[in-house]
Amino acid sequence: MTTKTSLVLGAFAALALAGAALAAPTPGEPVVAGPPGKTTAPAGAYSLDRNHSTVVFRLSHLGFSHYTAQFETVTGDLVFDPAHPAAMTVTASIDPKSLRLPFPPAGFKDELLGPHWLDAGTYPEIAFRSTKVDMTGPNTARVTGDFTLHGVTRPVVLETTFNGGYPPNSFDKGGRIGFSAHTVIRRSDFGVKNGIPAAGSNLGVGDQVEVTIETEWGGKPAG
Repeated sequence: MTTKTSLVLGAFAALALAGAALAAPTPGEPVVAGPPGKTTAPAGAYSLDRNHSTVVFRLSHLGFSHYTAQFETVTGDLVFDPAHPAAMTVTASIDPKSLRLPFPPAGFKDELLGPHWLDAGTYPEIAFRSTKVDMTGPNTARVTGDFTLHGVTRPVVLETTFNGGYPPNSFDKGGRIGFSAHTVIRRSDFGVKNGIPAAGSNLGVGDQVEVTIETEWGGKPAG
């Protein structure tokens, strides 16, 4: 399950790119998010707002439920350009040791961070770097990027939705934008194979990991 968590991070970074669907900002408009595909948020550099962002993952446990957890320490940077979506870029990083589990038994978290799962001592960072943005609607996009987990880098695609944005104002000096993203990956693709059920069985921890991301990004004030 730890593996799944890692995947989450990749998804998280990618969702910033969803902003590709936005229209160019118009100075002087009210501070509102606007309808799909529209925003008054300016182009420029944005950083992840950790206070309003979550990266959650879930995977099958014995076929009886979907174990759900998340990473708490996530950082990211986005170059936002609503007028030129394909030129947008995003990078993100997760500290695997920030894994947060629901009521873990003694020693369980240490086991997941150990050599049989995330191996956080050897691989202290989970990273994502976008490589392509394909618009799929007025406020949706498929964001492709290089995702590195457990020392393995593979392409991951995030289905991303732009939720809106507003320009700089008295309480957000650099403006604000928000995205949601979703992806599904196989942890075995990244070398994390411990506990995967045998073919035809659910006895174990699923290989397929579903990642859900909710993020807000703050712009850097002019000057």
